[in-house]
Amino acid sequence: LFTGAFDGRPADYMFMLLFNWICIVITGLAMDMQLLMIPLIMSVLYVWAQLNRDMIVSFWFGTRFKACYLPWVILGFNYIIGGSVINELIGNLVGHLYFFLMFKYPMDLGGRNFLSTPQFLYRWLPNRRGGVSGFGVPPASMRRPAEDQQGGGRHNWGQGFRLGDQ
Repeated sequence: LFTGAFDGRPADYMFMLLFNWICIVITGLAMDMQLLMIPLIMSVLYVWAQLNRDMIVSFWFGTRFKACYLPWVILGFNYIIGGSVINELIGNLVGHLYFFLMFKYPMDLGGRNFLSTPQFLYRWLPNRRGGVSGFGVPPASMRRPAEDQQGGGRHNWGQGFRLGDQ
């Protein structure tokens, strides 16, 4: 999600994690759950699966299906192998709550926007606006003056020595 739907928007991603975490902690306290990592992972997976509904994913032994079914396939698989499905179910429900309140209800159903990222998160984690990401040389407008004086932004490392030379 961080490099896909939330690319360049770390505050929105952090808000999603905080919202899911708070909901899972409240549920965990109510249900006397001690480990909350699986529900948090499943809630993030659920949001990813809904934002990439039509992507084809592979599961065990090459089973292929649409991404929107992945959280439920994992829940069913865990049930088959004898594990508790409560963690996966809570994660899916919390992920659905976030997805519904943030995307589905306001955008598709024309309802009121109940969730929005607080401004203090945007101040702490500002959105990335263009610029350079990945490898390469930054454009001239982004370079410091010292980089331009050294010949194309490269550093003069010296002549160097081969191994074995004295």
